[in-house]
Amino acid sequence: MNRVEIMEIPFINERKESLLNHIYQGVENKDKQFIVTANPEIVMKTRADKAYKQIVQSADYVVPDGIGILLAAKRHKTPLKERIPGVELMESMLSYANKHRKTCYFLGAEDKVNQALIKKINRRYPDLIIGGYHHGFFELDDAAIVEDVKGSDADFVFVALGFPRQENWINQHFPSFTKGVFMGVGGSFDVISDTVKRAPAIWIKLNLEWLYRIVKQPTRAFRVLDVVKFILLTILKK
Repeated sequence: MNRVEIMEIPFINERKESLLNHIYQGVENKDKQFIVTANPEIVMKTRADKAYKQIVQSADYVVPDGIGILLAAKRHKTPLKERIPGVELMESMLSYANKHRKTCYFLGAEDKVNQALIKKINRRYPDLIIGGYHHGFFELDDAAIVEDVKGSDADFVFVALGFPRQENWINQHFPSFTKGVFMGVGGSFDVISDTVKRAPAIWIKLNLEWLYRIVKQPTRAFRVLDVVKFILLTILKK
């Protein structure tokens, strides 16, 4: 699979459907797969945290989720084929799980969000098997959580703990599993449960989804600083 390196992070350079075909083949083969959906904030975190950087670099697939990643790749004349939003990747996997009766585990977010997500999943994907679910307020080394996920025999484990916590949890316990797609999904539970509305289609098409989130959640504005730093570093490196 083609990859493009940005600040020492190897992003996959494939269309979403091509990537999904690889992932689904792994599911049918009962392989283990670790997916990171990375935006400029995550890349900046890897620069500040060497241990986290190694975790992201160890992933089977680092997906370009963020227009800043595409702009950086283009500036360095190694353009990526497309942006692949994590929430869209998760929704595609849910549709696959529904069609093929695969088992999913939903780990993370606030309890009310997690509960709302499960209700929505039951309605929208009636043939998907819900192996289990749990809110995100627990210690990363909580053995009971790990055993619950193991006991579900899940084909897909969606982890919504926010970065870097979600990738740290996956990395810490990944060796103890024998199969499954493990993906950190950030705020996707909020969006899919309709707790938080995703940007209108026109904002997404114009690659302004990040701005819409800031308008709707002003407390996120400080996170723009990492994006600005990322862009400046990209320019300086050039």
